[in-house]
Amino acid sequence: MMLLAAEGLSNTEIGRRVGMTRQTVIAWRARYQAGGMDALADLPRSGRPPVIDETAVVVTTLNPPPELGVTHWSSRLLADHLTSAGTPVSYAEVARIWRDWGLQPHRVTSFKFSTDPALAAKVRDVVGLYLDPPANAVVVCIDEKSQIQALDRTAPLLPMRLGIPEARTHDYLRHGTTTLFAALEVATGRITADACYPRHRNGEFLAFLKQVAKAHPRVKLHVVCDNYAAHNHPNVKTWLAKHPRITLHFTPTGASWLNMVEVFFGIITRQAIRRGTFTSVPDLIGAIRIFIDAYNDRCKPFTWTKTADQVLAKANRQTTSNTRH
Repeated sequence: MMLLAAEGLSNTEIGRRVGMTRQTVIAWRARYQAGGMDALADLPRSGRPPVIDETAVVVTTLNPPPELGVTHWSSRLLADHLTSAGTPVSYAEVARIWRDWGLQPHRVTSFKFSTDPALAAKVRDVVGLYLDPPANAVVVCIDEKSQIQALDRTAPLLPMRLGIPEARTHDYLRHGTTTLFAALEVATGRITADACYPRHRNGEFLAFLKQVAKAHPRVKLHVVCDNYAAHNHPNVKTWLAKHPRITLHFTPTGASWLNMVEVFFGIITRQAIRRGTFTSVPDLIGAIRIFIDAYNDRCKPFTWTKTADQVLAKANRQTTSNTRH
């Protein structure tokens, strides 16, 4: 308002621009003329200022609720607890303090530390394949997405309409499960081989590995996979010994996220499986194959950006608390 007044605008025009009445503009200009910038600060208000012990709120929040049978605080629960303990505070003030201090008791995240003694070597091996693949060779990432359920709703879906999202019943019918084996070609992003089996033992893995090898004949093939027991079965090792052009590269234990095919599994889950309805396992398998065929027409390679040193620096276990387990 003061800047607009300095430009010579009328009080009515200033009020229109800033969303105030003409009388409000006149009052603020009068305060500025009487005391300058200092006069524009909030004036002391009547009544006793509130006294809130923010330290007590923060400290209590950082400790588990005592003998209340709950796993974490809510703003109302904490406000009632502190008030009964002689520190009166409202749940709105608790919520404000939580915002100011960045406390979110309602949220929980997960973490996983790899205990693999060969962590560094495996990370450098896998990341090296992504960032600098061997010449005249193909790098693929393979894994299984197990226990995909063929779920059918008890009533037909209600399609999306203007202002109304798609609706489905909360209950469902189970028609069995299948396991999707997929191989992601790192250079192109294509799913170069896919197969669905009722189980995921070493026999199914070996059969799928043979499919991948057939899809990339007469070239050195580097296969990234996790430490699932079926991948290290003697039958698999015997077959690999007879086919030296194929080399398995294992991600560290507890670090299957290094396998880029997991990105594709997330995509197919969101776009084809989670909201799908399937009347049988063959129906589910057919939907998976249709999705993969269409996906390969539009796929792009995933770009790995982190170096091995950056991954290891992030994966290095740091002290997160002094809690003894």
